[in-house]
Amino acid sequence: MITAPSKQRRGSVRSFNDASGLGVLESGDDTWPFHCTAIADGSRAIAVQSVVDFVLRAAHHGCWEATDIRSAG
Repeated sequence: MITAPSKQRRGSVRSFNDASGLGVLESGDDTWPFHCTAIADGSRAIAVQSVVDFVLRAAHHGCWEATDIRSAG
């Protein structure tokens, strides 16, 4: 169980919906939701299967979400 913001992690974009701005990152056996505002370069869009670095932060209702999402390349 995660109880504090994480160190940087590496994963890939599993899904992303341009219309809603919502997506999911996959890292190992875990998946983490994110919103397009968490993409660090400000682009508000990201390609599925992109390899990225990110950190986790506390979200609503006791969940965790990916933030500070950056291209790993």
